[in-house]
Amino acid sequence: MALPRLNWRDSVFWTTTLRLALPVAVQNLLISSFALVDTLMVGQLGDVPLSAIGMATQWAWFLNICQFGFCSGATLFYAQYWGVKDVKGIHRVYGTAMTAVMAISLVFTCICVFAPAPAMRIFNRTPEVVAQGAAYLRVAGLSYIAQMAVSMIGAVLRSTGRVKLPMFTAVLTTALNITLDYGLIFGKLGLPRMGIVGAAWATVIASWAGLAFVLAVSAVQRNILYGPVREFFDFRRDRLEEYLRKSFPVVVNEVAWGLGTVVLNLVYSNLGYEYFAAVTIVRTFENLAFALLIGLCSACAIMVGNSVGAGSIGHGVAHARRFVILQPACGIALGAVLILFRHPMIHLFNTGGALSELTYSSAVIILILYSGHMITRNLPYITIVGIYRAGGDTSTGVKYDMGCLWLLSIPTTVICAYVLRLPFPVVYALMLMSEDYVKTFLCLRHFYSWRWLMPVTEEGRQALTRWKEESHIS
Repeated sequence: MALPRLNWRDSVFWTTTLRLALPVAVQNLLISSFALVDTLMVGQLGDVPLSAIGMATQWAWFLNICQFGFCSGATLFYAQYWGVKDVKGIHRVYGTAMTAVMAISLVFTCICVFAPAPAMRIFNRTPEVVAQGAAYLRVAGLSYIAQMAVSMIGAVLRSTGRVKLPMFTAVLTTALNITLDYGLIFGKLGLPRMGIVGAAWATVIASWAGLAFVLAVSAVQRNILYGPVREFFDFRRDRLEEYLRKSFPVVVNEVAWGLGTVVLNLVYSNLGYEYFAAVTIVRTFENLAFALLIGLCSACAIMVGNSVGAGSIGHGVAHARRFVILQPACGIALGAVLILFRHPMIHLFNTGGALSELTYSSAVIILILYSGHMITRNLPYITIVGIYRAGGDTSTGVKYDMGCLWLLSIPTTVICAYVLRLPFPVVYALMLMSEDYVKTFLCLRHFYSWRWLMPVTEEGRQALTRWKEESHIS
């Protein structure tokens, strides 16, 4: 089939993209700075505290992955329902997703608060690392419920066009976190010197302050978060089944991918805490770069979802075609910046000379490796998260993510690390290559088949039938 040539001078596309992407990018950049500030300041205390906080925060990271699964599945409905202004439908899905996420958050909180040492020993058994990580985790676990609630609230606000409130919430929490980190870690601003535990308390206070702020402002604005209670807890079987049918594959996808990443982290951490400290450093920059790309992906999901839900299939396809080029191009540019400034960025963590030479050199090498793979990291992300799910296809990403991670990447990493005993940078490079290259090919092939177009609204379903007939697609 021959699709219309893309119009890159479409001012409406660029205006909408910037309006949606910039606040989300800023918000995620600020959220990522939570980890950056903690890592930077704790890095001044040495390799052991840095490695400990990197392992401890894996629990929050995995919880966030679980939350993202429920949130991403719900966002499909938010975007398409907002395309036809079905507010009751949005309330129903939001209440279901929030209930599930709060239950999971409570479980993680109990594990980390009441059993922090066993939680740390999953990653490493070095006594100093376990002791410091457990002290951090016991406090930081108190922030999980607030963090997940803010994330879920931000998703529904962004999907309905209110992108500024989540951004301002992130500004508040980040500023508060930085101030408290400085005071509580080093004993400044009249606050007690608490070291790594101070970083945990800063996260807890900032997280709950952010939740209080977003709820207070929403109460004043009377935005999408407010409506009859019965609309949020309408758990009728037919509607619940529809949500679960679409969201369950996404949840399975994210949880299984998160577990796979935890397995990879276990490999890294057991090769030596210096290597894991290096990975922790690189991930702070990875998260900052990725925060900008999340903005584009979020804009893509909203624009594609709104168009498909409203029955404008042609516009949705055009948006998707533009983003599948735009996102990787931005990734290449960011990767070049990371490579160019690799030494000054890594040196930020070693201003006091507390890092070992092995940690520093390993961080430089894996930052180069990650940056060089930005295009193959981002093509699967934009297609699976920003396009397939927004179009209604929530199952294809499961097959691609799970197959490439669990059947290729993890076996390759384990064999290279424990059987062949290759150097750590080589293990890391082969991990990237074995997962991303195959997945990029599969994602592009499915994208151009257009089988990811699966509207959940009646308007979208009727329009898809007409679009296929006009475009001669079977």
